[in-house]
Amino acid sequence: MTVANVAYARSTGRPRAFALDYWIVGTVAGLLLIGLIMVASASISISARELGQPFSYFERQLFYVVLGLAVALAGVVVPTQIWEKYAIYLLGGAFLMLVLVLIPGVGHSVNGSRRWIRLGIMNFQVSELARVMLLTYIASYAVRRADELRSDVRGFLKPVGVLAAAAVLLLIEPDFGAATVLMATGLCVLFLAGVRVRHLLLPVVLAVAAMALLAVTSSYRLRRLIGFLNPWADPFDSGFQLTQSLIAIGRGEWFGVGLGSSVQKLFYLPEAHTDFVFAVLAEEFGFAGVLVVIVLFGLLVGRALRIAREAAAAGLTFQSYLAAAIGIWIGLQTFVNVGVNMGLLPTKGLTLPLFSYGGSSMLVTLGWIGVLLRIHHETAASGRNSMPAARRRA
Repeated sequence: MTVANVAYARSTGRPRAFALDYWIVGTVAGLLLIGLIMVASASISISARELGQPFSYFERQLFYVVLGLAVALAGVVVPTQIWEKYAIYLLGGAFLMLVLVLIPGVGHSVNGSRRWIRLGIMNFQVSELARVMLLTYIASYAVRRADELRSDVRGFLKPVGVLAAAAVLLLIEPDFGAATVLMATGLCVLFLAGVRVRHLLLPVVLAVAAMALLAVTSSYRLRRLIGFLNPWADPFDSGFQLTQSLIAIGRGEWFGVGLGSSVQKLFYLPEAHTDFVFAVLAEEFGFAGVLVVIVLFGLLVGRALRIAREAAAAGLTFQSYLAAAIGIWIGLQTFVNVGVNMGLLPTKGLTLPLFSYGGSSMLVTLGWIGVLLRIHHETAASGRNSMPAARRRA
């Protein structure tokens, strides 16, 4: 819907149609479709062995997608002013969930990590939703305390303290990857809000130093780091996961071995349908398939950042920061997951958004997509984004 149509609708008193962003809808639909195909392919063997049905994981993932689309619809319907108005309550809810999951009997432990709460039909990973709520508060704070944030270092340290406290709770679970992505995304939003670079440097250096210290002082994280630096030194223990992922990617070559023909998913590659589904994609569809998926993610992230810029030009500052947070978060998590699969980063346990098997990630990501579509609609409906292109660039 163009700005001229919006103005005409206002002048005639007719209700405005929803301004749908077809770039977002198209890229998300493409990623969901490819992701469902890959989850079905990657999980068929383990599903048959563990559950007795080869497509059980696929059916669950399809259910999560349908449920996630309903959550996205809710994100589309709810005005973003609601999120801004109740941001402080979202902050409290985020910390409450991060504390509750650590309580024995409330939080559910899997593979030594206490990250989930049982919700009957699924185990919900609270860190996924908590990060959204925290970043919404950060965007709200950046609007309410804009002058203090840009001029006084104390105004900057307050939201950094919030992010640091949440990161500590995530590390206790432990969820090193979620803590890293949360801190990085939050600091990026604060930077976009106008924080001075010299104020930003100290917390960045401290955060990097703290993460490095945690990595070398924890035995299992140190083993992951050593395995990442030279996985072939111990290919049957600390380097097993990465070596199997690299073998899968290498077998794919240019055009892959064909859908369903992956060998590594046959109980060689751990977590083939979750954290390492990208490696199975590379094996079955090769460089061509990888390129298509990366381009789709690039389009999604780029469109989110463009919506953020358009919202800023329309004077919707909170919506601008929130759209930027969505784009940065999806981009960072995609980069980390792909980097882990390719041996560029140590194993973090982060899913590939809209792609990996898992209900928590799917529901939260599609909910964010719904909010992003709502921001695009509100920007178009504001009628204030019709300024000349040269002024928008300025």
